[in-house]
Amino acid sequence: MTRRISLAVALALAGSLTAQAACPDYTTPQQAPAAPKPAKKSFRHLGSKILSGLYQPWHMVHDTLVAQGQSATLVGKFDYDAVLHKDLEDERVHVYLYGTGMAAWEYLGSQMTNSDGKIFVTLGPRPAGEYKVRMVVEGDGSAVEGYLSVVEPGRDTVLFDIDGTLTINDFEAYADYAGLKTAAAYYYAPETVRAYQQKGYQIIYLTARPYWVTRDAREWFGKQSLLGWHYRSNPYGDGPIPPNTEEHKTNYVRYLRETVGLNIVRAYGNATTDIAAYANGGIAKAETWIIGQHAGKEGTRSVGADYSYHYSSVVAATPPAACRR
Repeated sequence: MTRRISLAVALALAGSLTAQAACPDYTTPQQAPAAPKPAKKSFRHLGSKILSGLYQPWHMVHDTLVAQGQSATLVGKFDYDAVLHKDLEDERVHVYLYGTGMAAWEYLGSQMTNSDGKIFVTLGPRPAGEYKVRMVVEGDGSAVEGYLSVVEPGRDTVLFDIDGTLTINDFEAYADYAGLKTAAAYYYAPETVRAYQQKGYQIIYLTARPYWVTRDAREWFGKQSLLGWHYRSNPYGDGPIPPNTEEHKTNYVRYLRETVGLNIVRAYGNATTDIAAYANGGIAKAETWIIGQHAGKEGTRSVGADYSYHYSSVVAATPPAACRR
C-alpha cells in the first residue's frame, strides 16, 4: 500500500529544488532580554499557598516543534516537590514568548491550570525561527522556560537518544534526578553534538524519560555546555520507565519526517527500541549509529567504545547542513 505523503514532505521535496531552508537560530533565544515578571498576586486557593510554601517548584514546559505555516500548542506542567509532584490546580499562569526577529518579549496572555496542573496555549502560525517560552505562576512568581521551533520543511537534522547514548548508562539520569551524582557523558559525546550544531544541523533529543525529569535534563545539558533544545521526553508515562518507549519514539520520528518535513540525516541510540523506532520512522539503517552492546546489530553502524574516533573520522568529515545562514 502506498503511504500518503503529507503536505509538509511535498513542500520539502519541492523546496529542495528551489531554496534552502534556514539554519537553526541557536543565538537569539540565548540573548533574550530581562525576563518579564508579572505582578504577583495571592493564590486563589489556600492549599496552593501552603503547597508553594512547603515545597520547591518542579515545573516544566514541553518543547514544541512545528513546520512553518502550522499552528503550535505550548504545554506547561506545574507541580511542586521532586518526589510528590503535587499538581498546582486552578491557578493563574502568565505566558511570554521571545525569539527570532523579535525585539522584546511578547505577552501571550494567561491561563488557569487544570486538574493535572497543565495549561495549553495555542499559537497561530509564526515565522520560521527559534523561540524561548516563559511561563510564570502568578501566586508565587515561580517560572519555567521551554522552547518553540518553527522550521521550514527540508531542514537537515541529527537526532540523539540520551540515556546510554550520550550518557554512559541508561539509569544515570535517575541518580542525577535524585541528586546523587551528575550523569557522566561518553568521552567526546558533547563535542559530537556541538559539532553538528556548529555545522547548522537541527538537533533533536528524543528520550523515553518521563516528563518530570525535564528540569534535570536541562541542567545536565548546561553542565555539558550543550543547548538543551529541542528536547522531547515521553509526555504520557508517570513511572520511572514508561512502558511505551518504542511507540513513543516511532510516532515522534514519523511526526518530524512526515508532518514537519525534517530531513533526518543521522540518528544515534543504544537500545533495540532505538533501532526499531528509527527504522519504523523511516531513518536508514546506514545512518543509524548505535553505541554499547547493540552496536552494529540489525544493519546499524557502530559508534565505537566512545565518540572520540567517530568524531574524528565521521563527524568531522560530515559536510555542513544544506541551509542558508
